[in-house]
Amino acid sequence: MAFLEVQDLTLYYDTHRGPVRAVDRVSFALEKGEALGIVGESGCGKSSITLALIRVLPKNVHTYTGSVRLDGRELLAFSDEEFRRQIRWRKISMAFQGAMNVLNPVLKVGYQIAEPLLQDGQIPKEKAFARVREILQLVGLSPETAERFPHELSGGMKQRVVLATALVFNPSLVILDEPTSALDVSVQAQIMNLLKKLKSELGLTFIFITHDIALASDLCDRLGIAYAGQLVEEGPIEEILQRPTHPYTQGLLESMPLLHSDKSPSFIPGAPPGLIDPPKGCRFAPRCPYVFERCEQPPPLCVTPHGSRALCWLLAEPAPLSLKREREQG
Repeated sequence: MAFLEVQDLTLYYDTHRGPVRAVDRVSFALEKGEALGIVGESGCGKSSITLALIRVLPKNVHTYTGSVRLDGRELLAFSDEEFRRQIRWRKISMAFQGAMNVLNPVLKVGYQIAEPLLQDGQIPKEKAFARVREILQLVGLSPETAERFPHELSGGMKQRVVLATALVFNPSLVILDEPTSALDVSVQAQIMNLLKKLKSELGLTFIFITHDIALASDLCDRLGIAYAGQLVEEGPIEEILQRPTHPYTQGLLESMPLLHSDKSPSFIPGAPPGLIDPPKGCRFAPRCPYVFERCEQPPPLCVTPHGSRALCWLLAEPAPLSLKREREQG
């Protein structure tokens, strides 16, 4: 049994125009100490997947179903109060996107890191702030940083503080929602090196949300490609990068410039579908160069010979042989 098993996770938001299918039957598994990168275009459901896992949900939830098993425990069976007390921040934590917006500008960062420890009054204040100083050193900041306000810190320091907040309970699973966005390249590299160090030394399991496949490849063991509320392909990162099977994954990789190639980057024509009324069959079909009749039906989840999985009719037996050959050749 995997450390984290997600099966058919579904999250719809209610709107006056109908439910938004933000997360639609997403499945994946992670072993302890592994990192999964989730990559995709804006609005594809990446962040909604993480909100569904940590159960930080808005009030307009229409549907929230599926199975999330962490270390053998079914988390969706927990009540909201049980999940808050036993799971959120203690077993699963999250470093939210945009440190500028996450930190309260009028509170010292030490108190903000200690706040989850002090919430239920079970940990003495002195012990909580001792843990704050310890965790600040772990993320590469001096203990004195606890006495500073957010506006006194650089962007990279703020991001380390947000990461320290996520690590304060020593959770086994940490969700990172674009932790390097809005940082310059040098600071971005420092944060990525810190994450790799924490993964190696603490054995943390990460889910890493990003737009940047190159960043994901620097940290992650597995890669999930999100499109229109679904994971259209997921598997070992080497296999996804070297032998992509879903046409959308192929298009994403072909849009990246290569250092040692004369081939110009290409682009995927069209735009992602709306999630209120997505295509009935394959959601990528309107943009896919290999679309055929079967794509009007929901595609099966197919396992490739290399251990990855993809939602694509081209991997199933009914796919026309001519299309299979065309894709393999080109």
